[in-house]
Amino acid sequence: MSSLRTRLFVFLVALAAAAALAVGGATYFSVRAEADELFDYHLRQMALSLRDQGRIPADERAALENAEFDYVVQVWSVDGVELYSTAPAPPLPPRAVLGFSTVQLGGAAWRVFGAATPLRVVQVAQPLAARRRLAAAAAWRSVLPIAVAAPLVALAMWWLVGITLAPLSRVVSAARQRGAAALEPLPLERLPSEVMPLIVAFNALLGRLAQAFDAQRAFVADAAHELRTPLTALKLQIGLLRSAADAAERDDAIARLQDGIERARHLVEQLLALARAEPAAAATHRGVDLVEVARAAVADSQPLALARHGRIELDAPPSLPLRGDADALRSLLRNLIDNAVHHGGTPPRVQVSATIDGDTAVIDVDDGGPGIPPAERGRVFDRFHRREPGRGTGSGLGLAIVRAIAGQHGGQVALLDSPLGGLRARVRLPLPRVDGVRS
Repeated sequence: MSSLRTRLFVFLVALAAAAALAVGGATYFSVRAEADELFDYHLRQMALSLRDQGRIPADERAALENAEFDYVVQVWSVDGVELYSTAPAPPLPPRAVLGFSTVQLGGAAWRVFGAATPLRVVQVAQPLAARRRLAAAAAWRSVLPIAVAAPLVALAMWWLVGITLAPLSRVVSAARQRGAAALEPLPLERLPSEVMPLIVAFNALLGRLAQAFDAQRAFVADAAHELRTPLTALKLQIGLLRSAADAAERDDAIARLQDGIERARHLVEQLLALARAEPAAAATHRGVDLVEVARAAVADSQPLALARHGRIELDAPPSLPLRGDADALRSLLRNLIDNAVHHGGTPPRVQVSATIDGDTAVIDVDDGGPGIPPAERGRVFDRFHRREPGRGTGSGLGLAIVRAIAGQHGGQVALLDSPLGGLRARVRLPLPRVDGVRS
């Protein structure tokens, strides 16, 4: 895995190197061009100074004939007689070109400047190789500071990148030092604005995980507490079965044991349904017909209603498509209908209806029982809450499951007064969008 600091350093060094090469190249060619102009200026000044002299003094002759002198000087009279020529030197063309020109002498290129007066013609020449050597040396001296500064700039870049990423390193260090159960937010002090959204989102995720773990721990604690009672009852009933004196007591003990097993089975099923309906649990949402789901839920609860001499009515359109988990929605409706059957009076009367209200599907489950006072309706959604503890066979999980499944589908559940005189459980579920519009 590549280091962010290394990648930034490499990119910055590459950018700086490209800039240095561009600047160095531009400086190199600029200095060479300026050196050429300076050498041309010297040629011209030398030729003009010799043109204005009547003769070349002996001391100037000695200087011009120095072996280390790169220039060649030749002077002619107006009638073509050579008055002076630097020795040894290749002969310049007898026909002088006034001004600057470039000629080939002895297999080498020379830069020549010619000047004339009414009495004489002066030519001063310099080999281009010497000019280029001197110009290149001057150019390299100009570029040398850039080459010397490049490693120092690279070290400064490495240090600056490290200083810039230091806050992120502190966050990484804080995350590494934490245990598996530590879900406190990571520090946000002096973080770069580009990294801040990532850490904020990660802290929000940690917060959601902490809430999910707290809910899970509370759920496990409550489940353990609730399971302890039916398991203890089963143990006592097994003891009664063993101590039964006759067949009648044995049959009664077996019947009680069967009822206890059924209550324990129902409680376990409710716990599993609640665990599957938790918002953090994975849910597979696909296209479902809510009316078909409602028919299936009514069919599931119909035997319970018939056993209590009651009836369940369904009023719904032919179809109501939405996206969701069909099994979870069926469990939601079955819990509401079972509650309505249990608490819907004697004999129970339950009415299930499905309608569309704007961009939501609305399901109402009405019963004709005593209902629930408005002050208590919020508490009945709590896990293991029973309005009358010790009475009935309920686990206190039905409405908690309903709320969890509704939340998993982005919906809401509310308890209202029913037109039948009892309680209305209303569930609102969002409808899917079709081409940006709710269907």
